[in-house]
Amino acid sequence: MESGKNTEDHLKVRKMEKKILRKQIRAQHMLMRHEGIECASHATQSLVIANAGLGNGMSRHQLHRIAENYGVVETLLMPPKKPYSFVKYESTEEAKKAFDALNGKEVTLEDSVQNIVLYCNFVEKVVWKNSVPTSLPPDLKVIENIISPEEEREMLESIDWRGDEDTQNAQKTLKHRRVKHFGYEFLYVNNNVDKDKPLPGGLPEICIPFLEKCLKQGYIKHKPDQLTVNQYEPGQGIPPHIDTHSAFEDEIISLSLGSEIVMDFKHPDGHTVAVMLPRRSLLVMTGESRYLWSHGITPRKYDVIQASELGQKVGTITADVRDLTLKRRETRTSFTFRKVRRSSCDCIYPSVCDSQKGQQRQAEPSFPHSEMEASELEQEYVHKVYEEIATHFSSTRHSPWPRVAEFLRSLPEGSIVADVGCGNGKYLGISRDLYMIGCDRSKSLVDICAEKNSQAFICDALSVPIRSGSCDACISIAVIHHFSTAERRLAAIRELVRLLKPGGKALIYVWAMEQEYKNQKSKYLKKKHGSTDKEEESNAGTSQGLPDDETDGQLLGDSKDKGCAVQPGSRLPVHTNRTAFPSPDMLVPWHLRGGIRKKGASVGEVSFPAGSKESQQPVFHRYYHVFHEGELEAACRSLDCVRMLKNYYDQGNWCVVLEKL
Repeated sequence: MESGKNTEDHLKVRKMEKKILRKQIRAQHMLMRHEGIECASHATQSLVIANAGLGNGMSRHQLHRIAENYGVVETLLMPPKKPYSFVKYESTEEAKKAFDALNGKEVTLEDSVQNIVLYCNFVEKVVWKNSVPTSLPPDLKVIENIISPEEEREMLESIDWRGDEDTQNAQKTLKHRRVKHFGYEFLYVNNNVDKDKPLPGGLPEICIPFLEKCLKQGYIKHKPDQLTVNQYEPGQGIPPHIDTHSAFEDEIISLSLGSEIVMDFKHPDGHTVAVMLPRRSLLVMTGESRYLWSHGITPRKYDVIQASELGQKVGTITADVRDLTLKRRETRTSFTFRKVRRSSCDCIYPSVCDSQKGQQRQAEPSFPHSEMEASELEQEYVHKVYEEIATHFSSTRHSPWPRVAEFLRSLPEGSIVADVGCGNGKYLGISRDLYMIGCDRSKSLVDICAEKNSQAFICDALSVPIRSGSCDACISIAVIHHFSTAERRLAAIRELVRLLKPGGKALIYVWAMEQEYKNQKSKYLKKKHGSTDKEEESNAGTSQGLPDDETDGQLLGDSKDKGCAVQPGSRLPVHTNRTAFPSPDMLVPWHLRGGIRKKGASVGEVSFPAGSKESQQPVFHRYYHVFHEGELEAACRSLDCVRMLKNYYDQGNWCVVLEKL
C-alpha cells in the first residue's frame, strides 16, 4: 500500500517537472523571439524570470522583495509591457540558489487574488539600451499643483453624481466612465456640440475663480464656456481621440483631481508618448498637441510609471527598464474646459480638420528638368514621406528577403558590410558573423534601427561618409529606384562601388517594370488589390534567374518600348496599387494606417472629399522609377571598375551582384 502511494507521488512529481520544463522551453523561445537573447545551458549571475513582468501585473517592489531572499540583487530590469524580468545577482551561487527556489514557484500578485507561476532560465550578460528621455508633444504643458488640496476637495464635492441620468447637466453613464456636461452638451453621436442649445445654468460658480487664475497666468487666452466632468474608476478610461476641430477653439485645459493618471498621446505616424498627470495638475493642449495628436486613457487598473518618481513628478514616462514599476489606479475626476467655436476651423492640419476636409487636392508634381528639380522632387516625395510613414512602414518590413539573406550569409566571417538605405535595419542583424553598419536618409527609420540596438546613421546614398575601399560588401535593397534621373541612379551605384575593397561584392535590388515575367505574376500583382500596407517591393520567395544570354539593354533612363516614358515637364502619373506599371516614372500611393502627417506642409499628401472612404486614411505619394529588363545591368556595365557576377529577377525586382576589380 505504501509502495503504491510512493509510486503515485513520484509520478505526480515527474509530471510537474515535465510541465515546468515545457514552460521553461516556451519562455526561452519567447525571449529569443522578442529580444534576440539566448538562454544559457549553465549557471550564470543573471536570471530571466517569466511571468514576473510588468505585463503580468508584477511590481518592481514585489519582485525585488522576492529576489533579494536569495542574495544581493545587483540589477533588476523590467521591460514595459513584457511578461518577464531580468535579475542579476552578485554571484553565480546566489543566482543558482534563486533558480532552484523560484523555478515553478507559485506566488500571489500584490493588490490581487491572482496567482502566477514563475519560470526561470539563466542568461548571459543582458545589455539593455538606455532609453532616451521622451519629450512632451509640441505645444503641450502640464502645470503642477495648480490648486490647493482644499480647493480640490471643494470642486469634487460640487459635483453631485447621485442618479444615473441628469437632464440639466446632461449626465451620462458611459461604458468606461461617468460624465457630466455644463454650458453645452457634447453629443457623442456626432462628436460635436449643438451651439444653439446651451444648457441652463452655465459653468459651476466654483470654477470661475480657477478660470480667472488661468487667464491671469496666461495658460488660456479665452474664457471657456463648456465643461465636461469625467469620473474614472480603476480599470476605466477614455478611447484615443482628437477633440473635434469645428466644435472647440484651440485651447483645451483639463484638471486632474483625486488621483494621478497616465495619459497616452499618439502622433499619426505611430509615435506615442505616455504623460504623467499628477493629482491637482493642469493639462494644457494647444497647437499641434490639440489638433494633431490623439489623446486617451487606456482602461486598466495599473499604470506603468517611473519607480524613482512614484506619484511625484510630471512629464513623460521613459521606458527605462531599470526604473519602471506598477502603481494601482484610484478614482480620478477630470474637469475639462473648452471654448465653443463660432466659426469654421482654419488650422494648419487640414487632413484631420473636419472644417477643411475635401477642400483641397494637391496637383501631381512634374518630372524634373534639372538636378535641382530632381533633388527637390526626391526631398518632397521620398525623404519627407518616409519620415512621416516610418513607423507604419517599419511594421510592414520585418521579414528578410530570402536571396538577400542568402547573399549575406555567404560572405566570409568577419566581413564588413554596409547596408546603404537600410530602412528599419531588418538586415543588420541577419548574421552575427558579419560586422554590419547601416545608413538611411530617414532619421525616424534610423531611430528604429537604434531601438533594435543596430548600428546605423543618417546620410544620403549619394554621399556616404565611409572611407573608400573599406567594405567587404555592400547591399542596396529597394533604394536606387527612388532617384529621379538616370544620372543620379548611376551616381548611387558608383557610390556603392567606391565603398568596396578590391574583390568586394555589392548586391542591388530595384523594382521591376515587368511585374509579370516568364508568365508568372509577381507577389505584388498576386496580392489582393487594395492591400497597400504590405511590402510593395515584395517579400521575395522563390525567384527566377535570367538566362545567360540576356541582352545588355539600354542605359538608365532610356525606356524605349518599355512603357510610356515621362518627358521632362510632364506630370508624373499616380499609380494604382497592385496593377501593372504603365510608365517607368510615377508616384506610388501609401495609405497611412491610423493617422496622418505631422505638419501642414504637403509632403506628397492628398486630401479627399469628406465622407469618402479614402478620406479616412491619409495617402502619401512616393516617387519611383521602375527598371525595365536589362536597364540595371546596362548601368552597372557602364562602370569600368566592376564586373557582374550575377543578374536575376526575384519576385518583381531586378537584381545584380557586382564585384569591384
